[in-house]
Amino acid sequence: MPKLTRESFHVLQSNAKNALRLSEQQTSVLICAGTGCIAGGSLKIYENLKAECEKRNLNVYVGLFHESDEEESIHIKMSGCHGFCEMGPLVHIEPLGVMYIHVKPEDCQEILEKTVLGGEIIDRLVYHLDGVAYPKQEDIPFYKLQHRVVLENCGKSDAEDIREYIAKGGYAAFEKALFDMTDVDICNAIVDSGLRGRGGGGFPAGRKWDSVRRFKAPQKYVVCNGDEGDPGAFMDRSVMEGNPHSVLEGMLIAGRAAGCTEGYIYVRAEYPLAVNRLKAAIANAEELGLLGENILGSDFSFRIHVNRGAGAFVCGEGSALTASIEGNRGMPRVKPPRTVEHGLWAQPTILNNVETFANVPLIIRNGAAWYRSIGTGNSPGTKAFALTGNVNNTGLIEVPMGTTLRKIIFDIGGGIKNGKKFKAVQIGGPSGGCCCASAEHLDLPLDFDSLKKIGAMIGSGGLVVMDEDNCMVEVARFFMRFTQNESCGKCVPCREGTKRMLEILDRILANEGTLEDLDLLEELADTITNTALCGLGQSACKPVQSTLRYFRDEYLRHVVDHHCPICNKEKPHPVIDADKCKGCGKCRKTCPMEAISGSPKQVHTIDPEKCVNCGACVSSCPFGAIAASKEG
Repeated sequence: MPKLTRESFHVLQSNAKNALRLSEQQTSVLICAGTGCIAGGSLKIYENLKAECEKRNLNVYVGLFHESDEEESIHIKMSGCHGFCEMGPLVHIEPLGVMYIHVKPEDCQEILEKTVLGGEIIDRLVYHLDGVAYPKQEDIPFYKLQHRVVLENCGKSDAEDIREYIAKGGYAAFEKALFDMTDVDICNAIVDSGLRGRGGGGFPAGRKWDSVRRFKAPQKYVVCNGDEGDPGAFMDRSVMEGNPHSVLEGMLIAGRAAGCTEGYIYVRAEYPLAVNRLKAAIANAEELGLLGENILGSDFSFRIHVNRGAGAFVCGEGSALTASIEGNRGMPRVKPPRTVEHGLWAQPTILNNVETFANVPLIIRNGAAWYRSIGTGNSPGTKAFALTGNVNNTGLIEVPMGTTLRKIIFDIGGGIKNGKKFKAVQIGGPSGGCCCASAEHLDLPLDFDSLKKIGAMIGSGGLVVMDEDNCMVEVARFFMRFTQNESCGKCVPCREGTKRMLEILDRILANEGTLEDLDLLEELADTITNTALCGLGQSACKPVQSTLRYFRDEYLRHVVDHHCPICNKEKPHPVIDADKCKGCGKCRKTCPMEAISGSPKQVHTIDPEKCVNCGACVSSCPFGAIAASKEG
């Protein structure tokens, strides 16, 4: 088809909006096709629903633009992630506004007959809380208390239909930036908005763009960091899967602002759905002439490539990422020079993450003042978080910057599972640290500057909630093992220091640690933080540092008492076989915790509350009567 000009883009835009209005007057069934719901069978639901329609000779269409002589048609489409992952697979029916949870393929017939055709709500499929049914998505507390901006269209649009994206205002910001704004205007708009990078560090995006703009170079690049490697984080994945054109549009605007002609999206190979949808989005944009040479008839040309990473966590760091795109081993380099002056192929490069780019079209379209009206003064806008762990409502959320942990965990998240007490939340991936459960921290606003005060950082935006049954020493070890395994090995502090810290944590959790080990942990953490080559290494010790700071008593239970009540609940405890025990008393005499009782020549017993699993009784029993077994 002919490439779009500015004038023909306006025609397409108008037609798309008209088609959307008509579509909204007819029945639409949106089936969540994010990774989580697909794993739960949503693709089968999609196929079953179409098959049920065909059985009844109902007119079905799957794209915004369709040819039909029938006034009544059913629009069945796959959307991106709705966010309420705990309740998936999800099915949303418009214009009724009904959302069904935990849908199974065998429910399709009933949904079609009762709801789609009959307008009847199926009570067993709607969300219930405290005896109250919530048929409509916007009424569910999980959604009602959010402010969805970047994620607004992820669960409401066909993720693979570029025309629906255009109908909802897509590429209008790019058109404005291309024809009505100068490069300086664009950079100033991003600076004035206060947009800070959503990848972790929170560096002002506009300043970065303006720095690249000022450099004179034969080639400049725009790179999107989609290498989301943090445990428990899936925000960027959901945006790439559910609204890929928002990322492309943000990169286009960045390219126009800084004079770049090439863009790269670096995506984890473990995100095959995101890769496929990005590639499809790029192909659709190229077909319309929104990517490629002389876009919309202008002198601006821009191409975007998708580069799949090999799963190395360190490639989330800027210089390692660009090295990987170049075909080299993903390892960080010494800075300065920074990426803005010496980035991809040693050229000036804009490097931002997925969520940052997805914010850009909204800022250009609605204005910097609108963006600053959301969030806090130093951290404007919203932030998407992946809420996981021991919380009732897990999933993808978006809230204004400055929203408190209390509101996120207890209001949006529905509180702690099984009525347990909240203990901590791990923020921002392995390098984020753990916030403690004090009232001060629960009511702390989640923004870049506030979190620094307690030794945490927003990072990727993962929120892993922990309850009273989580030992924070074990939590620290989990994240330290992750960072140690993912260390690229280039610099000694990170390569060797994290290994030593992990060894100490292993020793402490085996109840063999000492008070000197705690001092050594702190010394090593300070050394690594101050001397590691890259930002990942410099922040690798935050989980240990923050747990030592806020949960030191749990470390002391291991190294002083040699007994942790929390770990003790989970570990297998020795038990005495009554048929083999002769009542010799050797086990009772060798037990350092006096956990064994019994009279001579009588069967002895072990008190699991006192037992620390030292193994002394097992090795001392001459009759083989004691063996480890899980506590019953």
